[in-house]
Amino acid sequence: MSRRTTFTERARREQIIECTIDLISTKGYRGTSLSAIAEAAGISKAAVLYHFSSKENLAQAALEQVFEQFGDYVRARVDRQPDARSAITAYVRAMISYQSAHRRHVRLITEVLLDDANGTKLKAPGSHDAGGRWQGLAALLADGQRAGELREFDTTTVALAIGGAIDGVVSHWLAHPELDLDAAADEVERFVLAAIT
Repeated sequence: MSRRTTFTERARREQIIECTIDLISTKGYRGTSLSAIAEAAGISKAAVLYHFSSKENLAQAALEQVFEQFGDYVRARVDRQPDARSAITAYVRAMISYQSAHRRHVRLITEVLLDDANGTKLKAPGSHDAGGRWQGLAALLADGQRAGELREFDTTTVALAIGGAIDGVVSHWLAHPELDLDAAADEVERFVLAAIT
């Protein structure tokens, strides 16, 4: 029987997750220990383990929280668009602007998904695998085709190509922060519209 989580326990879990995001985004997954997380949170390692039974479980919880916030941000911008074409360009903009505003989240995603101590997690099945993460975009593209706004093409392939363009621009920006990400988003938007219309 699972016991009910109290407000204090939820707040403590949130604090631990925030410290985990901060540390992994600056020191990397392998460079972040449970002891360091506990110290940053001002609690004991045993208290961290009480809430999260392992470093991997804690990193997974942090990743899920980041993906939830990221997804909510993108959906809020896409859902208010009047048509499929506008929704797709809003998607591209939101994907890039969220990452621009949340650099530590991007670092966490990269560090946790690419840690291959037990095999590259990107190859594992699930909602955050390489193909699955672009399913929402593929659905938007299919909506645009059904509405007659977009040309015919394979939506999965084109979603992967657009996703690759977004990832490429953001990866370059992470390595070269002087890149004007707003200007890059303009170029990706033009690239996408040329590809789908």
